[in-house]
Amino acid sequence: MPGYLFISPAVLLFLVFVALPLLAAFGLSLFHWDLLSTPEFAGLDNFKQLVQDSATIRAVLNTFVFALASVVTHVGIGMLLALGVHRTMTRGTKYFVRTAFFFPFLVSWAAVALLWKYVLDPTFGIAAYYLSSSTNWLASPTWALPTLIVVDWWHTIGYTFIILLAGLQTVPAQLLEAARVDGANAWWRFWSVTLPVMSPTIFFATVITFIGAFQIFDPMVIMTQGGPDGATRSIVQYTYEKGFQAFEVGYAAALSLVLFVVIMIVTGLQFRLSRRWVHQ
Repeated sequence: MPGYLFISPAVLLFLVFVALPLLAAFGLSLFHWDLLSTPEFAGLDNFKQLVQDSATIRAVLNTFVFALASVVTHVGIGMLLALGVHRTMTRGTKYFVRTAFFFPFLVSWAAVALLWKYVLDPTFGIAAYYLSSSTNWLASPTWALPTLIVVDWWHTIGYTFIILLAGLQTVPAQLLEAARVDGANAWWRFWSVTLPVMSPTIFFATVITFIGAFQIFDPMVIMTQGGPDGATRSIVQYTYEKGFQAFEVGYAAALSLVLFVVIMIVTGLQFRLSRRWVHQ
C-alpha cells in the first residue's frame, strides 16, 4: 500500500494532464463542431479529410524536416562544442562559455522570434547590413524553413550542449588513460571509449530534441505565419489554425491525435534502435 501512495501523485497528474486530454481529443475528433453550434457526429470523416488534405501532408513533412535537422545540428554541433570546451578550456573559461551558450535557452521563444525577425528584416535588419544583401529570407519558399532551423539552433542548442558536456564529464579518466597507453590516438579514444560511455546521454538528447522539434510552434507563427505558401507551417500551427481560426474543432482534435501518434511512433523507433548502439 505505501508503494501505491508514493506513485499516486504521478498517476494522478498523468490522468489529468495526459490520459483525459487524449480521450477528450479522440471524442472531439468524431464530431463536427465550431464551438458555438451543437456538435454533429461525424464518425471518421475528420480523419478521412485529414488524409486527403494536402496542407496537412505538407505540415507533417515540414515538421519531419525541421525535427531531423534539429537533431543533426543540435547533437552534432553540440557534441563538437562540448568536446572543445571540455578538452581545451580552463575551469573559469568553461563556466563563462557554458553560461553564454545556455543563456539563449532561458529566453522565451516569443522574444527570440521577434528578435530574429528584426535581425533578418531585408531593409533594416543587421543581417542585411553585414551580408550586403536585401534577401528576404523569411519570405523565400526555399530559405524560410532553413532560416527557422538556424534560429532554433541558436535558441536551443545551449540545452543540448549542457547535456552533452555533462555526459563528457562522466567518462572515466582511467579508461581514456588505458586507451592512450595501449597506443590509441585521440580519434580512437573518442570512438572506442568516449562515444560508448556517452551513448545513453546522446540517446537522451536525441529523443528530447525530436519530441521538442515535433511540437514547434512559436517561431512559425511569429516569424512567418506558416508561409510563404505553407512552406514553414508545422503540425501544431496547423492544428491551432484549424481549431481557433477556422473553428473546425473536430478536425483540429484529429490533427492533435496524428501528432501524438507520430511522436509515439518515432520515439518507439528510437528506443528500438537504441538497443543496437546504446551501451548500458
